[in-house]
Amino acid sequence: MTISDVAREAGVGVGTVSRVLNGSPRVSKTTRQNVLRVMDQLDYVPNPFARCLSMGRTLTLAVIVPFFTRRSFVERLRGVEAAIAETEYDLVLYNVETVEKRDQYFCRVPRRGRIDGLLVISLSPSDEHADHIRRSGVPTVLIDAEHPDLPSMAVDDVAGGYRAVRHLINLGHERIGFVGDIYPNAFNFTSSHYRYLGCKKALAEAGIVPRPAYYATGAHAVDVAHELTHRLLSLPQPPTAIFAASDIQAIGVLQAARGRGVTVPDDLSVVGYDDIEVAKYLNLTTVRQPLFESGWRGTHLLFQVIDEGAPDSAAEDLPVDLVARGTTAPPCSAL
Repeated sequence: MTISDVAREAGVGVGTVSRVLNGSPRVSKTTRQNVLRVMDQLDYVPNPFARCLSMGRTLTLAVIVPFFTRRSFVERLRGVEAAIAETEYDLVLYNVETVEKRDQYFCRVPRRGRIDGLLVISLSPSDEHADHIRRSGVPTVLIDAEHPDLPSMAVDDVAGGYRAVRHLINLGHERIGFVGDIYPNAFNFTSSHYRYLGCKKALAEAGIVPRPAYYATGAHAVDVAHELTHRLLSLPQPPTAIFAASDIQAIGVLQAARGRGVTVPDDLSVVGYDDIEVAKYLNLTTVRQPLFESGWRGTHLLFQVIDEGAPDSAAEDLPVDLVARGTTAPPCSAL
């Protein structure tokens, strides 16, 4: 049974039946009722794919995300999937592990007729990439990323870094180290840098001058954070506390401390960032950012952009909370 069979039996054109299926107001009440009656008599079931094409929709969303097996990205993707599960949309995932792949996806993925919308997670596009996305006409939302020309759902990482270090200062720490990502970097990741800016803000308010020797950055990995922490703890006057820009890096800090016989939190306080699932099992003090919620809300923002266009307020920052657990305490005067 096809739409042509319905049109022939109802005595109307195929275009009229299509308008009835799409809910067009350009069909009279009498004609609409007649077409619906014939569809019922013929037991006609519309082809959803054909209907989507007639409406100019593919019911497909794309997500560009780096290193999607990392726990923080997995949580954001869970939020995206939960939002999409409420709809008829399918999801296509583009995993970025090299700068070349990122550039390729930014240029190839946003194309009308292939996807209805695009989510970009943790990859802030350059001006050139943002201009290409905008000119493609594909509704796009950034999650944990930013560009002034594109709507975004982000986390206030400066506030998060500030709260982490303010917690350590309130405990009495002044020698506070930082372990984070290299900045600037080829992927244009900014979250670690912004968390450090929050760290510096807290230190400045407390009248503490940041020590360059306490600033340690490298690739985002446990083993790298482990080596960076060894470097910090080998200083003639090592920090009494370390703020790690992610829970993954905090794990490297904890491992290094244990390997050197440094007791946490008696000899060294440690604060992470993200509050991934393993953090509570490690009893890790950390900054909780709404990973799942950012994916969920970012996807709903994309639905809004698809249906209504970009909102007046192009960017929204989600709040963060400090979760105090067992890896922070007042400094030990013996260290």
